[in-house]
Amino acid sequence: MPDRPDNPSDPLCPLCGRPIPRHARQSLHHLVPKLRGGKGGPTVRLHQICHNEIHATLTETELARDYASIDALRDHPRLAKFIAWVSRRPPDFHARSPGPRRRR
Repeated sequence: MPDRPDNPSDPLCPLCGRPIPRHARQSLHHLVPKLRGGKGGPTVRLHQICHNEIHATLTETELARDYASIDALRDHPRLAKFIAWVSRRPPDFHARSPGPRRRR
């Protein structure tokens, strides 16, 4: 039987604030991308959908230069809109990301 979504032992996603059940899709995010000097640096566990949205929104250079903290990521306008949307979804919700939306 899967964990209850409100299981107090489930870690919280620092981006959206929802619990991350063991059965939910999840991944580790390097706050500074490995290719930009973050190898061995701090990581955070996120829902996979949250991680996908970060990388669909920001380049690795932008992540390293301006968005190397959860607070900075949460303040990004596009990510703030995404967080408001996804925070109303169940903790194990996952949908395919629409693909890169970065300005080229």
